[in-house]
Amino acid sequence: MLNWNSLLSHKRLGIDETLHTSEDAARSQFQRDYDRIIFSSPFRRLQNKTQVFPLPGSVFVHNRLTHSLEVASVGRSLGNIIANGLAERHVNVPQSLLDGIGSIVSAACLAHDLGNPPFGHSGEKAISRYFSEIDTNNIRELLTASQFQDFINFEGNANAFRLLTHQFSGRRKGGFALTYATIGTLLKYPCTSSDIANNNSPYEKYGVFQTELATLQHVAQELGLQAITDSGTVFGRHPLVFLMEAADDICYQIVDLEDAHRLGILSSQQTKDLLFAFFDPKADAKALDELHVLLHDVSDENEQIVILRSRTINKLIDDCAAIFWEHYDDIMNCRFYSSLTKQLQGASKQALQDIQHIASNKIYNSREVVEIQVAGHRILSELLHEFITAALKNNSLYTEQLLRLLPTQLVYANANTYSHICSVVDYVAGMTDVYALEIYRKIKGISFSVIR
Repeated sequence: MLNWNSLLSHKRLGIDETLHTSEDAARSQFQRDYDRIIFSSPFRRLQNKTQVFPLPGSVFVHNRLTHSLEVASVGRSLGNIIANGLAERHVNVPQSLLDGIGSIVSAACLAHDLGNPPFGHSGEKAISRYFSEIDTNNIRELLTASQFQDFINFEGNANAFRLLTHQFSGRRKGGFALTYATIGTLLKYPCTSSDIANNNSPYEKYGVFQTELATLQHVAQELGLQAITDSGTVFGRHPLVFLMEAADDICYQIVDLEDAHRLGILSSQQTKDLLFAFFDPKADAKALDELHVLLHDVSDENEQIVILRSRTINKLIDDCAAIFWEHYDDIMNCRFYSSLTKQLQGASKQALQDIQHIASNKIYNSREVVEIQVAGHRILSELLHEFITAALKNNSLYTEQLLRLLPTQLVYANANTYSHICSVVDYVAGMTDVYALEIYRKIKGISFSVIR
């Protein structure tokens, strides 16, 4: 069974254990993780990365940054609820560590999308498609099967783990040097792409590239995460991962609905009906009465939807916390592999399924979304081709100048082929939508102006 004293480790990756980690009277170690992420360049770049809809024109919709902040808020609430529950169960853990659970979950939530490439989730598919279908440099023959597997199934979760833990050129050991507790809470899929390809994992995706496999094993050892296969590369989840995942699921399902309404894809009445459906007329009668009283005094439909969205998120937070406790023993013994939202019952389960159906038909396949996905495929494929070709065949003034665009932290002395390709993918995946379009136009000779 997992041990909370190990799971809530405030030691930091890459920091020598013999060195004293200074304490700050104003901030816990876990709050310092949150601050370290929010002040970082990768986090700021999320403001120009698509969440679902294209970046805003006259109507503001969510981007990756606003989404991450909202997920962190929901995650903090879930973490605090579970911390209070653990205290009531009198677990043998110092109160100072229990008090930090909300900060741990919110920090992991804040970082959960840092590895996502530009142009929404289609960016992941675009990178994978380049290596599996478009590449003309015969990269498959230059890499091991495991290395190539990472590229043909590029995963933003694994890229976030790399971004936060990898020692890039000229940077400190341990990447962001976060606490083990926060890193563990971010590890949604603690396995490799090879484990998925070989059906050696209970997870639907993977969360660690080959370059960070040793880091995964080290983090798992520090936290006491259990290896669940003989390969030694697949581990049980940290319990707080379920809270981070639930916060993400709640926000993107509910907030995508709100964005669709603001863009006119869904009517006000459709949106309100979908949100009201989360409340059972009998089981949630008191909450519904309070909601109707509150909405009676509000005539603005946008504000009504804001109120409905808030109450719906609060309900889902309580539902997911209850599900966590219902499956607590299995979670602590690494026998639970579902997300908390997939275990919703009754009105909440049906309402979420209805939203998912509408999202698939009307939101994710709307013209605006499809257009950005098509553009993303073309832009990312071209960028990868130009930079990877230059890295592998740096034999001209053009390729030499092109490689000068790579940030210094991605340039390694005596790098091998695999490292060169990793550097290019790091560069492209880290781009914002705007910057990717700008560089694409410049290297294609289309424009020299900055795209705003």
